[in-house]
Amino acid sequence: MAAVAWYHRDISQVVAEELLAKAGRDGSFLVRDSESVKGAYALCLLFQRHVYTYRILPDDEGLLSVQTVQGIQAKCFRTLPDLIGAYQHPSNGLVTPLLHPVHRRRPDEDSGEAGMARGLCQAGSGEGPAELVTLPTDGEDARGWGHTVPCPGAPPSSRTHIPQQLHQRLQEQVHSSPASDFMGFMAEYLTHHVQDLKALCHGHPQLWHLSTALATACRALHSEIDSTLAGLETLARVFDPPVSPRSPSREQVMPPCCSRITHPPLQGFLSSDPDLELLLKKISTVNHLLSSLEKKVLKSLQETVTRHNLALPSVAVAPLPPARPLAVQNFEVKVGKSQRAALTVDVGLGTVTITKRGSGSSEEVVPQDKILQLIKYQSVQSKVRLVCARENQKSLSRDFIFPSARKREAFCQLLQLMKIQHSNLDEPEIISVYVGTWNMGSTPPPRSLASWLTSRGLGHTQDETTACVPHDIYVIGTQENSLGDREWVEFLRASLKTLMAIDYRVVALQCLWSIKIVVLVKPEHQRRISHVHTSSVKTGIANTLGNKGAVGVSFLFNGTSFGFINCHLASGSEKTHRRNQNYSDILHSLALGDKRLGGFDLTLRFTHLFWFGDLNYRLDMDVQVGPCRCQAGDRGGRGTRGVTVPSLAQDILTHIVKKEFQALLAVDQLNLEREKNKVFLRFSEGDISFPPTYRYDRGTRDTYVWQKSKPTGMRINVPSWCDRILWKSHPETHVVCNSYGCTDDIVTSDHSPVFATFEVGVTSQFVPKEAPGSGPEALACIEWENIEVILKTTSRSKCYIEFHSYCLEEVQRSGENTFQNGDIPGFLKLGWSSKHLPVLNPILPDLEYLGDQHLLLSIKGVESCESYGECCLALRSAIGTTAQQFETFLFHRGEETGSVRGWMRVRVPRGRCGTRERLYEWISFEEEDAEPAAEPPMCPKPHPQRLRSRPRSLPEPATGYTNPAYFIFEGVP
Repeated sequence: MAAVAWYHRDISQVVAEELLAKAGRDGSFLVRDSESVKGAYALCLLFQRHVYTYRILPDDEGLLSVQTVQGIQAKCFRTLPDLIGAYQHPSNGLVTPLLHPVHRRRPDEDSGEAGMARGLCQAGSGEGPAELVTLPTDGEDARGWGHTVPCPGAPPSSRTHIPQQLHQRLQEQVHSSPASDFMGFMAEYLTHHVQDLKALCHGHPQLWHLSTALATACRALHSEIDSTLAGLETLARVFDPPVSPRSPSREQVMPPCCSRITHPPLQGFLSSDPDLELLLKKISTVNHLLSSLEKKVLKSLQETVTRHNLALPSVAVAPLPPARPLAVQNFEVKVGKSQRAALTVDVGLGTVTITKRGSGSSEEVVPQDKILQLIKYQSVQSKVRLVCARENQKSLSRDFIFPSARKREAFCQLLQLMKIQHSNLDEPEIISVYVGTWNMGSTPPPRSLASWLTSRGLGHTQDETTACVPHDIYVIGTQENSLGDREWVEFLRASLKTLMAIDYRVVALQCLWSIKIVVLVKPEHQRRISHVHTSSVKTGIANTLGNKGAVGVSFLFNGTSFGFINCHLASGSEKTHRRNQNYSDILHSLALGDKRLGGFDLTLRFTHLFWFGDLNYRLDMDVQVGPCRCQAGDRGGRGTRGVTVPSLAQDILTHIVKKEFQALLAVDQLNLEREKNKVFLRFSEGDISFPPTYRYDRGTRDTYVWQKSKPTGMRINVPSWCDRILWKSHPETHVVCNSYGCTDDIVTSDHSPVFATFEVGVTSQFVPKEAPGSGPEALACIEWENIEVILKTTSRSKCYIEFHSYCLEEVQRSGENTFQNGDIPGFLKLGWSSKHLPVLNPILPDLEYLGDQHLLLSIKGVESCESYGECCLALRSAIGTTAQQFETFLFHRGEETGSVRGWMRVRVPRGRCGTRERLYEWISFEEEDAEPAAEPPMCPKPHPQRLRSRPRSLPEPATGYTNPAYFIFEGVP
């Protein structure tokens, strides 16, 4: 099929509307891939400043047609150009004929890195609708990895027979191939491919021996490409326009090699030269073969495992050694204004002992079941109130002031752990999650990772009393990790076993070149893990190289869904837009979570999503320094080699030495892009109170290296917080970040390892007290009074709402909107009355069950069935007899696309309103109104209005106006 410039592949609806708005002429059109139906297309057409979207669907025979209303005969076409050509004539059912094709944007037509990044997203030859670069398949349910006996291998006869077959087939190809040297490398691989076969037997789908063989075989190609690129870059600089001495060089803003490599197929005079055109086709073919070869080999080996019955038998797991008991911990505190006391926490016995100091000292032992409430003061970070039950049915409150906020947090964590261990629950309601990220710099790790795995070092760190309390889940993400998969996993397991005396089990391992993610859990939790999925996305050159990209793991912990993403984004201070595009590509292409929620934004598919890695965002400062290493403690204005450090660089070092991080974080690129809603919308991040983690001189944490030699020249590296951990959770769920920092004693890499620990509420399979069918079925219902939506779109399509939830038997949908207002350019206001909204009946009517449930809403166009935005609503706050107002943002493919608000109520039948306090709800927050008396009086449980069960790390529910469009539509000042 001839090249079609109006086909834009996998762009989003937002981008499509931007392109059509720039075109500005009625009849302007483009075609993109459909987001709702695989293999279908979306035709976007501009008419009278509005965008109309039509779906183009294939039938069973592959014929294409524009979707029509029922009863109208559809016109079918063999190819997409044939269909577009037919609709360029009037009176064909569209709002206007297709008159002006909007061409794909070439990278040089975009501004800066943003355009270049969009060029990266395009794959294929550019001739018509081509397949995108295929991503690695999901690895499902990788549990049990590393817990079986060594692979016995195949019987000797089949072990030798398989390579002989492959060698014979290779010999048949050698006679017709000129690549004899290359075939030699492949023959070597076939001789030793049994190593990959053994790994596959153990359940590891990564073919590392194949990757090594291909890398070795392509080494000559690497050097040829480097040589050719150097020549092309030199030629490009010759024709670059001269730049002002004060302005940054073009090379620094956009390296020529990147701008050349990431272009789509060249047009103009280049494509007219047959040799260059042939070269481009060869490069495309190499790209395709390297991407597909691993899949072919993997499929072949999997068939071999099945055919020869090489799968490992299941074996009994040896009993585990008992976990190391927690030592009794003591805390010195102040009671009242001057009284000193000691608090002794014995987690094993389940007691807190209060011992007052001084003359006539007394000792009081409080059992854990008598502790009713633990209240943290927000105005005094080191203060806590303990509310205990007494025999006379009244409670007693005591305030304690700790030496530091960290000591208070350690005390609270130990009491939480004590409550968990002594609860009568069969399933946990709260777990601890450790997340770590480290760019290892392609060097082996040190012998000990103790500081990293126990969250000790700089920043908000764990107190020594709780540092060695084992977490339930460990998620370790690394970049530039040169160790083999098995070697790295076993090293982590051995490290944790030494520190915690627990033999952690592997839930999943996913790798993309040197980017790895490992998920480990306590043995008792292994049965609670299910629906494990893994995925990876390449975002390197042309989205085909895995030196940059992301790996992800998702699973269910009982009834709570988790997602973890480890990424390595584009490097370079000037490549902010490229990093933003990397984030968008990962968000769209990573295949994780429930496949039924594939149409929803990735960040909405999980109860808790953690995103971390070497994000590579830098400080947005233009610093020019000579060849030097600058010591963080040097205030003399000179580097260690005697070269003068400019004042701006010296200011940065001074801020770091004085721990004045806020001045630097104000120009942190990630913070700036988040403020612009470019990336990580509605994610949370802990307070950064540790120094920049990049770029250190290896072997020390006292010196930052400001320069790095690259093929394109010398690059300036301002000390930056490249390594980050963020998270996003469903509304009204429990998640608290207990630590966020970096180590200061692991110095093998130019990055410092970063850690964060979280306290996370989880749910289990709900068992109703009344068995189904034991009596008349009482139904709960979710009712709507109205819903109002404001979309950022130039479309004027009618819309409907889809309702998804695990508490519903099937997806429900509303009728078409009953109100519509498009008076404000660029916005569309829609409304639904109660008559056009469905009454939803959850599968279980119990209050305790419904309080943990969420609804996912998707706003879709009637004609295109494409989503304009999605959101998540919690049922908990809407339970009651009166309707409650809700308001939240709409998201689609990582972008904020509008707002939704309305009134809803969740009715629970009488007899099903029983509930109980969760283990994480007994810790609350309270603002201090007045200084308490020296001797606290006897008092009942504090008034619930003064308590805040929501942790401070979570944003408050949206109130009032959140979307700027509301101000425009409703005239709010």
